[in-house]
Amino acid sequence: MLYIINRSVSDGRSVALSAVAGLEIGNFFHVIAATVGLSAIIAASQTAFTAVKWIGAGYLVFVGVRTLLRKPAVFSDTSTSVTLRRSFTQGIIVNIFNPKVALFFLSFLPQFIDTGRGSPALQSLILGSTFVFIGCITDATYALTASALR
Repeated sequence: MLYIINRSVSDGRSVALSAVAGLEIGNFFHVIAATVGLSAIIAASQTAFTAVKWIGAGYLVFVGVRTLLRKPAVFSDTSTSVTLRRSFTQGIIVNIFNPKVALFFLSFLPQFIDTGRGSPALQSLILGSTFVFIGCITDATYALTASALR
């Protein structure tokens, strides 16, 4: 969110929306990776899937507590103007190489998969795609709001 707002304030609406598109493509990359990984775990062992589910729940609690205790971020005024393509590419890179995004999807998706109700891979893909879609809407809203206040 702060990345998008910073892009919007420093470089304008179109650059921020380009970053949003890149970030969400990066998120979808992790949805696919988590779907493939979780499917392999489920195929190997129901016990292993349950363990991943509980570890994931613990990680989400840890991230939540750490976020609540963290000091607020400070914006930097030293950013340079970037092109739409570069903003898009940076958005993809930021999310693909962010291990926290991978851990989030590996933690989040199993909480809502019911192995007794159809294909776990399809459930994971639908849940992850829904998350990415909602992320597009909320991130674009941040970008548009911040650019309007610019």
